[in-house]
Amino acid sequence: MHPMVEWFLIFTLFMLILAVAVSFVKMVIGPTIWDRILMINLISAKVLMFMAVFAIWEDSNLILDIAIAYGIVGFLTITLLSKYIMTGGREK
Repeated sequence: MHPMVEWFLIFTLFMLILAVAVSFVKMVIGPTIWDRILMINLISAKVLMFMAVFAIWEDSNLILDIAIAYGIVGFLTITLLSKYIMTGGREK
């Protein structure tokens, strides 16, 4: 791999870590539950991007497969958590 590309991938990984940290702070201080859920979803998407960039850096198809599964699980989790909060925890 070209050294410039490798440097760019490492820089991208560090920026994603910083973005996750900022989103975590916003999640903690978010005034409403919906702000917190939005930040959880954003953190999940950033972790997914981190895994994809890391898979490119390591040249690993297995990590990409895990990232796809993580994306599906993250989407379903946020969807079900939102439904649970909207119904107040009651079954309908």
